[in-house]
Amino acid sequence: MPRVVVVGSVAIDEVVELRQALRAGLHLDGRPRGPRVGGGAANTAIPLAYAGHEVTVVSCAGTDPDGSRILARLSGAGVDVSQVVRRPGPSTRSLVLLEPDGERTVVNLHRCREDGPPRRLRALPADVVYVRSRELDLAPLLAERLDGCLVVAHVPPSGPLVRPAHVLVASSSDLRDDERSAPWETGRRAAGEALRWVVVTHGPGGAEALSAERRLHVPAREVVAVDSTGAGDVFAAGLVHALAGGAPMETALATAVAWGTAAVECGGIPAREKVRALP
Repeated sequence: MPRVVVVGSVAIDEVVELRQALRAGLHLDGRPRGPRVGGGAANTAIPLAYAGHEVTVVSCAGTDPDGSRILARLSGAGVDVSQVVRRPGPSTRSLVLLEPDGERTVVNLHRCREDGPPRRLRALPADVVYVRSRELDLAPLLAERLDGCLVVAHVPPSGPLVRPAHVLVASSSDLRDDERSAPWETGRRAAGEALRWVVVTHGPGGAEALSAERRLHVPAREVVAVDSTGAGDVFAAGLVHALAGGAPMETALATAVAWGTAAVECGGIPAREKVRALP
């Protein structure tokens, strides 16, 4: 199977299940659901490993018990954690407020960061490099990988040449109005001439993929939403899975929508057996 390197955060998510929709100024009732391993890199790497890929995570975790728990979860799923560095202090931690309809709000409480860009990315063997990070210092490293493997990256950030990549992925809710109205132009500005596709997710509206000449759309299957946390990351995992296998974008987009929808329906990363049964 293809070798996939995933760059991004690994974290502990403290989940609180709200009994009412989140609105400013209200006193809300909630029920703690407890901590779980999350973060964009973890949520993408685990389903890719379940699908049989050789997955390595490039990230940072603290020296606290949370960091050990994160590494154990990833290793247990079959993810290579040799490139997750340990930093003195606490691991990344977030508060996830889960509404009754499955929508979520994420509050970052602490971020565990490296001192500089992960230069070890240069030497890691990979067929695909996927980046789920808002760090701005990754551009030179990604530019070096463009000729040797497929580079897929998430935006934002979306400034000039901050994400050299062949494929960019974005949630429409993360884009400004001007970016949402011109996704290809936004992607080209961020990725440069190497860009082949910009993929934009629209939640229950499915997803679309745009190139300089084409625009594709795949609707989402209607489901009862349990928890949308990490669904975009599982979507990206499905996209990477298909593209790494040589699928055209038409097939890859449909696969990604199916994976993301499964995540919303089951309330997180689908089980190994469920992932292997997906397209």
